[in-house]
Amino acid sequence: MAEPKRIEKARQLLKEYYAGQRMESPNGGFLILLGIRPQEGGTAVGVFECSASSLRYEIVIPKATRTERKKVRDALQQGRDPDCPRHGSEFRLVRAEKNLVCSHCGVAYARV
Repeated sequence: MAEPKRIEKARQLLKEYYAGQRMESPNGGFLILLGIRPQEGGTAVGVFECSASSLRYEIVIPKATRTERKKVRDALQQGRDPDCPRHGSEFRLVRAEKNLVCSHCGVAYARV
């Protein structure tokens, strides 16, 4: 099986992904999420497939910023279940080993 092509300048695509919008593929059509692979250091890689060409693409999802991590820590200190800072209140963070991770973007936001 061929390796997915990495999309380097994916800032706009990530904004669309976090908002739950349809993401346009570089080859026409749109990108369909196949899976998320959490990486060391808190980043993740999203694997997508083009609906028109069936080519696969990877998008690196950057690790949490200090502001995002602080927002999650503040929610924990207030006794609330933290939401994903990027996806919004519809997506709660889940525990994965010692981290609180968003199951939709694969990013680790806090250690517990």
